[in-house]
This record gives sequence, C-alpha cells and structure tokens, in this order.
Amino acid sequence: MELAVGNNAPDFSLPTDSGENLSLSDFFDKKNIVLYFYPKDDTPGCTLEAKGFRDKINDFSSLDTVIIGASRDSIKCHASFKAKYSLPFYLISDENAKMLEKYGVWVEKSMFGKKYMGIERTTFLIDKKDKIVRIWENVKVSGHVNEVLEAVKKI
Repeated sequence: MELAVGNNAPDFSLPTDSGENLSLSDFFDKKNIVLYFYPKDDTPGCTLEAKGFRDKINDFSSLDTVIIGASRDSIKCHASFKAKYSLPFYLISDENAKMLEKYGVWVEKSMFGKKYMGIERTTFLIDKKDKIVRIWENVKVSGHVNEVLEAVKKI
C-alpha cells in the first residue's frame, strides 16, 4: 500500500543515535512530527538538509513539532554525524530497511547505468493524531526546510 495524505503513519520502534529505541507513537497526542528520510550521513545534500532543520529547530519546537531523521546508517554513524554538526533532533537507524519499505522510500535507483536499492529523499509531516498531513517526495534540499516549516504553521 502506498501512503497518502490522510493515512495513519505507520508506527515503528527503532534505535536512535543515543542507542535508545524511539517509537512514532511516543509523540501521538503530544507533538506534530516531521519525519524525513535521507540517503546517507555526512554527505553534501544530507548535511545541508540536516543543518537546515538544525537551524530552524526553535521554530519547529515552538509549534509543538519534533524532527526525526531516518536512514540506514548505523547508530555509531548517526552519533558521529549528530555530534559533528550539533544536530538537536533524533536520528533513527533502520539498517534492515523494514520501516523504509513501510513508508515507500526504499526504492530502486540508478546511477551510471547501475541499478541499486536506496532511499528516496522524502519528508512526511504527521499531526498529533497520527495522520499524514503532507508528503514531499524527491526532495530538493534548497528551500525544503522553510517549506516544511510553513506547512507546520498551517496545522
């Protein structure tokens, strides 16, 4: 099933950069959630996106919204990435790609004629009632964080 606006967001329980498990349901009835999927820690586009969310964290927090970044990178890799750029939000690790598949972001990609599986940069905005409010697919990093922030303001 492909996820769409109005669907409930699939719950998960995955390890964070600190080694603790985090579930989406931890935030239901309390916080809006920006769940963003990115290909790889410490790569140019992913770093720009993470720093963008970092720089706007106070704006998101004031709107009762948490940021969660997700990739297949290990907890150790996430912890290093988070420390290097002072990222004040959760990074979750889905090394087996099960949650990535649930969200439809684990897709076949192609580079230089070679096909491989990878993460399609995608962001989900989920409200306090567990409903998907907005989905951004094939995200272009430039301007994305501001667009997400504007959408949160309309919830």
